[in-house]
Amino acid sequence: MGTGAEGRKSSLPPELGRFRLLKSLGQGAQATVWLAHDPRLDREVAVKVLRSGADPLTVDEWLHEARAVSRLTHPNIVPVFEADAQGGQSYMVFEYVPGGTLAERLRGGRALPARDAVELMLQVLDGLQAAHDSGVVHRDLKPTNVLLDAQGRARVMDFGIAARVAKAGEAPASGEPEPIVGTPSYLSPEAARGEAPSPLMDVFAAALLLAEMLSGRRLNQDADPWRSVHRVVEQDLTLPSGLAADVDDALRAIVQRGLARDGSQRWPSARAFRDALAAWLNPAQEPVGEGSEGAALEFLLRRMRMKSDFPAMSDAVGRIQRLTQSENESITSLSNEILKDVALTHKLLRLVNTVQFSHAGGGTISTVSRAVALVGFAGIRNLALSLILLERMENKAHAQLLREEFLRSLMAASLARELCGAPHNNEEAFLCAMFHHLGRVLSEFYFPEEAQQVRRIMRPERGAAPDAKPVSEAAASMQVLGMSYEQLGVGVARKWGLPDVLQASMRRPEGEPPARRVDSPIERQRWLARAANDVADALLLAEAKDAHGRVRAMAQRYARALGVTSEAFAKAAEQARQRLGQMAQAMDIKLAKGSQAERLLAPSTPAPNDDSLSEHQLQATQVLEPTLPGQQPSREQAVDMLTAGVQDITQAMVESFKLNEVLRMILETIYRGLGFRRVVFCLRDPKTDALTGRFGLGEGVEAVTPAFRVALSAPPGTVADLFSAVCQKGVDTLIADAGVPKIAERLPAWFQGPVRASSFLLLPMAMKGAPFALIYADKVRAGSIDLGEKELSLLRTLRNQAVMAFKQAG
Repeated sequence: MGTGAEGRKSSLPPELGRFRLLKSLGQGAQATVWLAHDPRLDREVAVKVLRSGADPLTVDEWLHEARAVSRLTHPNIVPVFEADAQGGQSYMVFEYVPGGTLAERLRGGRALPARDAVELMLQVLDGLQAAHDSGVVHRDLKPTNVLLDAQGRARVMDFGIAARVAKAGEAPASGEPEPIVGTPSYLSPEAARGEAPSPLMDVFAAALLLAEMLSGRRLNQDADPWRSVHRVVEQDLTLPSGLAADVDDALRAIVQRGLARDGSQRWPSARAFRDALAAWLNPAQEPVGEGSEGAALEFLLRRMRMKSDFPAMSDAVGRIQRLTQSENESITSLSNEILKDVALTHKLLRLVNTVQFSHAGGGTISTVSRAVALVGFAGIRNLALSLILLERMENKAHAQLLREEFLRSLMAASLARELCGAPHNNEEAFLCAMFHHLGRVLSEFYFPEEAQQVRRIMRPERGAAPDAKPVSEAAASMQVLGMSYEQLGVGVARKWGLPDVLQASMRRPEGEPPARRVDSPIERQRWLARAANDVADALLLAEAKDAHGRVRAMAQRYARALGVTSEAFAKAAEQARQRLGQMAQAMDIKLAKGSQAERLLAPSTPAPNDDSLSEHQLQATQVLEPTLPGQQPSREQAVDMLTAGVQDITQAMVESFKLNEVLRMILETIYRGLGFRRVVFCLRDPKTDALTGRFGLGEGVEAVTPAFRVALSAPPGTVADLFSAVCQKGVDTLIADAGVPKIAERLPAWFQGPVRASSFLLLPMAMKGAPFALIYADKVRAGSIDLGEKELSLLRTLRNQAVMAFKQAG
């Protein structure tokens, strides 16, 4: 006690196992947390080191529970990667997530707005429920154990005193009460009485946490910690009076039920608590008469939900938006999400191989993993969202009109990216402009008759007075739908959880553009989205001979507000049109002859003897045809895909080399090239001398990967199982039918669980004759893996590239 973080630093070596300690991040009564570097995977991690001299029993329990918690994977949990002891120092390694804690946000007694507090608590409860589903109780939930990452998302951390869920009625194994563990101010009555661990303990702590966010102070604070322990057992804790007006009676009742001393009166689970808060946050709208925006939105949403496409599209958009892991894991998650959709994967790879992305290595990108690494997470995310909209609109009776509207939005997005002027905001500008008219796009898709009626209202009627004012799109859509297109788009974006800046940019700024540059980031995005969409509208409606003049007029109108010259604006518009042509070709968007949208693809400056895109601008991109996961591609397709992958990986290893990126590319090449159900990469754990699953691709891989545990040495007198024998001998092995008795009897016990497959391939990896890694790939049906000599040769090349990658990484 009394030793500061710097004092502790000197008592520890600069390295702990393979981890190089960089700086102290903080300390508690039991442990100190360090920022460290993991050279094996070349990433920063947080290492929690248990204080020296801890009781051996405590150390064993600490490591045991840490290993159990390491199996938890959820966007709202900071994952534990491993736990071990080195030189008498016990430690845990978990993801390093830059950001502050909830305690820092609440510092000084600051209360949060009710909606902000509830939104954070929804995320905390999602993480807790995931832990409870895995049989783990946190037992120490408090503001310092809730991290707010760079996006403001809540991540539950520090499961250091977590315990397994006790079965109903189960008493502690020793027959004695459980020791009181946790922070006194956040203990539940059961924990204070020493009862067996239960999820209801975390529910109580979550209610205390939410009460603190709403009130700005702890409900059970006392200078004497034992008084806090006795108080929670003997007294009811209640929300104080005098809270902000947005804490209504309904929210108070939800929190108060979570604080019930009697566990049977409390919310029965974290999920039930979460659902109650979600219902308070987004109450079901009841029709309250005409002109009600909320009622109109709910009515339109109900109509859209009745169409099969809308729920599927909403789920796809929502899943991509909810990717909240660290940067490296975001790449893996995004790649896996895209790979689930074969058509989306195919079109995205066509897109990133166009001239538009030549700066990132276009023309050679054969894997989604490589595309994300080169083009960037935000860029691929935005392309995926754009393609999702297009994919859901294909093959409809009014598909042609939808393609035109999609191209118009894509033109606006491309121009906004060109005009942005700030590279770090380019992708945000693209997405803001792309979704600027989301309400119009959705209406054309889901309410085609109403959309047609809106267009009729906007057209001047024959015989109308010359000075009659045209009806605006906002007024016409309000008249037909009960709300404007803009209101509909923003409402759906809110339901999808799209970023606030995107929702704000969907609200069109009124009046004339400012005469000087707009500096506010959000306001600039709004004007940029408006300008880009106005240009796209003008081009769509203008005859070819008038297009150049229309763009010039728009340039003069918006140039000052956007801080660009009129010449630069016009040049950006022409560049955007050229890139739109390349993207339309890559997306295989076919327009009917005479379609208005053809005007978007024609150059605004007339070219001699030609009024369309030149041949080189429409050059087709050669991309391999897609295959469904689990479906065996033709030999020709397989060889082409594997060859392209080998070349792509070779290029990646010559350029800015990152081990994780190369390994992901290798797995994806094998997965897509041969149509496997799933592919898993295993790496040796030096402490257990076993190969353990690290990451993979394919069906249910998140649940399958942790099950892999290939022992590299068999106990004396025992026969090595099939996996162990293959790795020890270093022999590439294809098991055509795992049900054959001689094979089945050699399969390890862990294989019989979620891993189980009828046919699989093993590619062991070794350095200096010692096995250190394994690539596993499988299919559902026996005999379904059919490999020729060329495919086998390319698979071995890919395996050798993985070995070389480890050698290069040191």
